[in-house]
Order: sequence, then structure tokens, then C-alpha cells
Amino acid sequence: MDKLRILVADDEAIIRLGLRGMLAQMGHEVLLAADGREALNIARTSRPDLALLDIRMPQVDGLDVARALNERQPMPIIFLTAYSEQDLIAEAAELKVQNYLIKPVDERDLVAAIPIAVAKFREGQAAQNRIDELEETIETRKLVDRAKGILMQAGSSEDQAYHTLQKRARDERISMRQVAEDILRKAGRLK
Repeated sequence: MDKLRILVADDEAIIRLGLRGMLAQMGHEVLLAADGREALNIARTSRPDLALLDIRMPQVDGLDVARALNERQPMPIIFLTAYSEQDLIAEAAELKVQNYLIKPVDERDLVAAIPIAVAKFREGQAAQNRIDELEETIETRKLVDRAKGILMQAGSSEDQAYHTLQKRARDERISMRQVAEDILRKAGRLK
């Protein structure tokens, strides 16, 4: 596995130091935070590749840190938790996190959890990118159909309207979506 820059956020110094030792021994760069607020600052300035977050921390807890990271700078997230925190684990399951580990963390579990979290994160990102592309395609098709409708109201057949859009896109070296938006804008029908 490649060397990663890993953010470790836990309010217990002994846990932070233990994780730093294990992660450094695995060849990773480690960034330490004693609470959620510090974790968010480090994430913003140091751009880690992965975050290990204690669920329960003072000021800003791990759940809020995960929400903020998912929104602002998505990365693989592994929660650190005490076994008795089942209610928090249930809440964590609603977030985009890739795994959780029970404290005290066993080095073998950590070695296995990191590549799995990275792989799950990448799969999730690829799926989201595909969803975004499909949504863009659907929206473009809707705009093109609406623009064709305007051209058809002016007397073109459906085929003629479509070919008119295609030709204009080629001639002006712009996308079909841009042509459709321009037609809709000029007709006062662009929402």
C-alpha cells in the first residue's frame, strides 16, 4: 500500500500516540489532533488522505467532523469507538464512512482496515461520479427536448428540429446543451 497522510483525532493522548506509532511503522505520515475542531483545522491545511476519528470527542465530535469532511473535502474515514457506543455507531452508519474500529485498536485490524477503507471510498466516489454524469445527461436531454419543442412550434418537424440543434452546435463549436439553453433563454422559457 502507498504511503498515506493520515489524520488521527482522539482526545486520549495515549490512543493518539499508540496509533501514531503503529501508522508510522506501516510507513504512513501521521497528523495528530486532540479534538474535532483541531482535526478540521488540520484537515483543511494539511489535506490528509484518510481520517481516523474518535466518535466521542469534546467540542466537535467525530460524527460532526465526518459530516464536515464529507461535505468539504471527502476522504476515507474510519471511526474509532468504544464497544459500548452502539447508539453512536448506528448514527455513524448513516454517514459516508468506510469502517470503524473498536478501541483499543489492534495493529492487525488497523493494517486490514486502511486498504479496505480506501477501496470502499474510491468505489463510492466512482459511483457518485457516474450518478452525476447520468443526471447531467438526463438534464441535457430534457433541455434539448424542450428546445426541439420550441422549434417544432415554429413549424419544424421533430427530425428537422433535432438536426437544427446539431448543426448549430457543430457550427458554433458548442454543446447541444448550450444551444438548447440559448433557444430556451431567447424564448423566455429557461428556468
